[in-house]
Amino acid sequence: MTEGSLRERLAAAVEAGMPAARDDLARLVALRSVANPAIEPRSECVAAAELVGELYAQAGVDGIQAHPTPDGSLAVVGRTAGPAGAPTVLLYSHYDVVPVGDPDGWRTPPWELTELDGRWYGRGSADCKGNLVASLLALRALREVLGGWPVEVAVVCEGSEEQSSGGMEALARSRPELVACDALLLADTGNVEVGLPTLTTSLRGTGSVLMTVRTMTHPAHSGMYGGPAPDALQALLTALASLRDAHGETTIDGLSHDGVWDGAPFDTNRFRDDAGLLAGVEPLTGTGAVADLLWARPAATVLAIDCPPVSQVTAAVQGEARAVVNLRVPADTDAAAAQQLLIAHLRAHTPYGAQVEIRPVSLGHGFRARTDGPAYAAMRRAMRTAFGRDAVATGQGGSIPLATALAELVPSAEIMLLGVEEPASRIHAPGESVDPEELRRTALTQALFLADLGGLLEDRVVEATETPEETETPEVPGASL
Repeated sequence: MTEGSLRERLAAAVEAGMPAARDDLARLVALRSVANPAIEPRSECVAAAELVGELYAQAGVDGIQAHPTPDGSLAVVGRTAGPAGAPTVLLYSHYDVVPVGDPDGWRTPPWELTELDGRWYGRGSADCKGNLVASLLALRALREVLGGWPVEVAVVCEGSEEQSSGGMEALARSRPELVACDALLLADTGNVEVGLPTLTTSLRGTGSVLMTVRTMTHPAHSGMYGGPAPDALQALLTALASLRDAHGETTIDGLSHDGVWDGAPFDTNRFRDDAGLLAGVEPLTGTGAVADLLWARPAATVLAIDCPPVSQVTAAVQGEARAVVNLRVPADTDAAAAQQLLIAHLRAHTPYGAQVEIRPVSLGHGFRARTDGPAYAAMRRAMRTAFGRDAVATGQGGSIPLATALAELVPSAEIMLLGVEEPASRIHAPGESVDPEELRRTALTQALFLADLGGLLEDRVVEATETPEETETPEVPGASL
C-alpha cells in the first residue's frame, strides 16, 4: 500500500461511514442528557452513557466501563492495546448537553436530529455529541482500512462537563491509569470558521457565583412602603452594575484589567458578524481592543437573575433577589483567587446594608498547551491533508477543567483541543447545528493523525507549516458556567 493510497482509502472509508455517523448522532441527540435532574430526568443521562458505551464497543474499543463519579455522573472509559512500543492516544468528549433554552428559538425539534439547509440541527449535534461521533467515525475508518489501530487507543466520555461540577476530574485524580497517555485529543472545541482547521491552544479560566440579596422578610406594597423600603432587586442591580465601567471594561476591585493580547488582532467586523450584534451596537473594547478583552483581561457576565417576571408583575418592593455571575480570566490568572475577588467586590458594592449571601457554583482553571512536540506536528499534517489548508491556533473563552487536570496528571502528554464546532453551530443557543462536512473533515483529521503517529505515513510530505498561525476566535456563545 502506497502512502498516497492509504490517505485516499482512509478518506473513502470516512466518506462511506457518514450515513452510519448520522444515525449515531440521531440516536445520541434524541437523549435529553442534561446533567441536572431538575431539568431532565437522570435516566436520560444513564441511557446516554449506555449508548456511548455501546458505540465505543462497536467501534472496537476494549474494556468499556461506565464509572460513577463523585458528582453522580457516569464517565464512559475504555482502552485497546496497540502494537508494542506504540504511543497511546486518549480521545475525550462528553455526552451531556445544556438545556434547550427557549423552544421558540428552534426551527426544528431540539431533541430530533433534523437536516435543514445542508446542516444537521439538534441539541448536542455539535457540542459535544457531534465531536464524539467524529472520533467514532475515525476509529471505524482506521479499522476498516488497516484491520486495527497503529497506536494504543484510550477513550473517555464524561457526563457532566457542562455543569463544571468536577466529576471526571475527580475520577481522573483518583484513577490516573484511566487517563494515562502520550497524546490527548480533547474533542470539545472547533474551528474559527467553516473549513479552516483550528487548534485551540489556550483556555480562559472561569468561575461562577450565585449571589442572593435580602432586605426584608417579604415583598412590601410599593404604594404603602415604596421609597424608604430597601429594594433587594435594586440593591442587586447596583452591585451587578459595578462590575463594568461605562466603556465595558470589567473592573473588579483588586483584579488587573489592563492586559494586552500579544497575538494577531481580532477583526472587529468579524466579531460583530459572528456574535450577531444588532445595527448600531458596537463590540465593547474598554481601554483596549476586542482581542484584549477576549483573551488578556477578565470578563464578568450576569448569566441569570431571579426576580418576578413581567408577566406576573405586582406593585411590590422586592425583599429578595438573586443572580448568577460568571467570571472569565486569562489563562495565566489564578481563577480561584479571581473568584474570591469577585465575591469580595460584590459584597462591598451592595448598598442599603442588605444581607448578602454569595457562594461559588463552578470553577475552572485556565490552560495553555505545549505545541512543539511530535504529536502537534502530526496533527498539523493531518489537518492540512483533511482540510486542504494549514491549521491556525486560537484561544477560547470556555474552560475545560479536565485539560488543566490532565496537564498535571500526565505532564509529558501533548494536549490538543479541536472539534466540529464553528460560529454557525450556535452551541448552547437555540438552533444548535453541525455542518456534516466539518464532521467528516474532523473525522478524517483524526484518522490521519492516528495513522501518522503510528508511523504509517512515513514520508509525511505535505505542504504544511510546522508552527500554526496565531489567530483569534470569538468566545462560543454560552460557554460552560
